[in-house]
Amino acid sequence: MHGWVKVSGAGLAGVSGFMAKIGLEPSSAFAAAAMFAETVGALCVLVGLFTRFFAAALAIELLIAFLFVHLKGGFAVGQDGSEYVLLLGIVMFFIVIHSGGPYSVDRLIGKEL
Repeated sequence: MHGWVKVSGAGLAGVSGFMAKIGLEPSSAFAAAAMFAETVGALCVLVGLFTRFFAAALAIELLIAFLFVHLKGGFAVGQDGSEYVLLLGIVMFFIVIHSGGPYSVDRLIGKEL
């Protein structure tokens, strides 16, 4: 959801502007990485393809979002806090450790990255 909003709505220029505003430089690289991870990476985690790689990338992105965006908002998600970002980060970290599971595409093709 978040990746598609970035791709179809704000686009690279809008996301890059936001990244620059919060101090992430080079903002274009951070924006492109976030857009890719949140769209392609999220879909891959959903079906279990390259699960550990993309879950690790998303966990790192969520850590950056926690530190640069949500930490100052407190804990409650209603006040733009860190609650939801922490939950998603923990889930991604769990997936990195435990892989995609028995029904993942990784398991079907016999390779786990």
